[in-house]
Amino acid sequence: MALPQQDNPRMSRGEYLEFERNSDERHEYIHGRVYAMAGASEPHNQIVFNLSGLFWSALRKRPCKAYAENMAVQAGKNYVYPDLVAVCGEAQIESGQIDTLTNPQVVIEVLSPSTQRYDKELKAMLYRQTPSIQEILLVSQTMPAISRYVRQENDVWTVQDTIGVDAAVKLAALDVTLALADVYEKVTFPDEDEA
Repeated sequence: MALPQQDNPRMSRGEYLEFERNSDERHEYIHGRVYAMAGASEPHNQIVFNLSGLFWSALRKRPCKAYAENMAVQAGKNYVYPDLVAVCGEAQIESGQIDTLTNPQVVIEVLSPSTQRYDKELKAMLYRQTPSIQEILLVSQTMPAISRYVRQENDVWTVQDTIGVDAAVKLAALDVTLALADVYEKVTFPDEDEA
């Protein structure tokens, strides 16, 4: 999850790749600007961990791969880090300065209060403009809710909101169903602390 800042330096793509290769921290590169990645909260980390386990279990005996957090995705001339990304078939990895998946089919962002606008607007727009991406999941960390964006014919996108721990989301591109009870296992929501 990137944290938008006021003074994001401008760099060429080559400068960014060199900078990122030599950095101890991760940065996203969007429209010539560099964005530092923010730290993640405990609920965010738990949700990513749960999703990683669910994807591992669902995809382990199939010709599919999923990557968590440190696999960059190339979206046009931009480089971003989804919380999880998956592909069925051969993963096309651009190696070099940073390992980058160039043919993702599904990307998942866990929305943090401080970055959800950035993730929902700017990053989601970049994902929708990436031809290989068929589905995008935006996962709330403040309540059991997932928004699923699906590419239709003529690059029209539809959205389906799934709310509640008794619900499930089906990812057609991967033939995987995620039960929200599993996605949110061991996650405490803000209003539960007050009860």
